[in-house]
Formats: sequence, C-alpha cells, structure tokens
Amino acid sequence: MTLPELGPSLGRLADPPVAPSDPGALAIVLEDIRLDLVTRIFDVAGAARAFLAAGDRESAITSLGRVAWLELWEKAVGAAAHRVADVVNDRLREAATESRLPPGRLASVLLDAEDVRAIGARIGSGGATFVSALDSLEQTVPAASASGTRGNLGQEEWQTALATTARRLESAWFTLVDAMKIEQQRWKDEIERVRTWRRPQWPLWMVTLLVLLVLSYWGLLLGGYLPVPEPLKTLAELWWSRL
Repeated sequence: MTLPELGPSLGRLADPPVAPSDPGALAIVLEDIRLDLVTRIFDVAGAARAFLAAGDRESAITSLGRVAWLELWEKAVGAAAHRVADVVNDRLREAATESRLPPGRLASVLLDAEDVRAIGARIGSGGATFVSALDSLEQTVPAASASGTRGNLGQEEWQTALATTARRLESAWFTLVDAMKIEQQRWKDEIERVRTWRRPQWPLWMVTLLVLLVLSYWGLLLGGYLPVPEPLKTLAELWWSRL
C-alpha cells in the first residue's frame, strides 16, 4: 500500500506565504493560520506513513480519517474567528476612545464568546462540500483497512477519496477567505458607528433651560416685579440688605 502525496491535491492551500492583495476592510491576514493548517496536515500524513512503514495499515488509514481532517479544519476556522474578534474589539476600543463612548455602552458592543462562535459559523459555512467529502472518505475506510483481496481493491478507492478530500479542503479554505472579507465589512460598519457616536445634547439643553428659568424668576422676584413667596423672603431680604 502507498500513501498518495497530499501536496498536489491541496493546491494553492500549500503555497508559500504571500501578502494578500485584498486582505479586507480591516486588513486581517490569515496566512499563518493557513500555513499552520497545512503543516498539521503534513504532520498527520507523516504519522500515517510511519504506521504504514511499520506494517500497520489500519492505523495509517485511521490517522488520515474523518476525525483528524475535521479537527484540523475546525481548529483553523476557530483561529480565524478569534482573530476577527480580537481585531474588531481593538478597533472598537480605539473608536470608543475617539468618540468618548461611555464604558458601559462600549461593553455592550464588544464581541464575546457567543459572537466568536457566530463568526466561526458564518465564515466556516463554505466547508459543507469538504464535510461531504469526509463522509465519502469514511465510507471507504472499512474496505481499505481490510486484509487480502478486499483490502487491495479498497485501497484505490480510499486514495481517490483522500485526494478529493484534500481538494475540497482547498476550496473550503478559499471560500472562508472570501467570507472573511464580508465579515470584516460587517464589523467595520459597526466600528464606524461607535466612532461617530455623539453624546445626546438634550440633557444639556434641558439643564440650561431650567437654570435660565430659575435665574429669570429670581431676577423678577428681586426686582420687585413678582411677590416674594414666604420661604424665599429671608434670602430676598439678605440680598436687598447688601445693595
């Protein structure tokens, strides 16, 4: 049994790191997460080859099974979602400082763990075809793991399904990258709303109006235009005595 090289099937996913031409509205870069994903895939493939060299074909096949691929994908999606949340929260704090948004209002707009999960669900939704390929890969495992003629016949089908899984992962990743741009724009709009926030002016005008009314009333009393109420006579007489 031979283990196919996964690099060609991973396609652009296995490319060297490059500066993206359009990183999105918040300039969030995922190259390190992509490279970590590929590195972990190659590590799993290396472990599978070690099992194969030791004559343990079943463990080799299992190590490249559905669970391993799905775990790596979910880890990458989670890392991307956390990066969005970290960048957005930093920008929200900066915007709040500029607009002097009260801390209580800021706390209500900062992203929390539930928001991170929602972001992960949105940007990872393009992985449906990848998960479907994993289901197909899993169906080939029993035959490929068997011994004798059945195992020999199942190996080719398993290798084909493995290569398909790698290609679907490439597609899923670049769908995630596109979804990230939409996600960044969504949160950029929220950041701009915080940045342009202004404290309501009506309380200040209300207080100013009340002060003016009180001063006007007091002026009319002291000027003799209005009768002085009994509770204010002492203050009025004190004022008049100083004139």
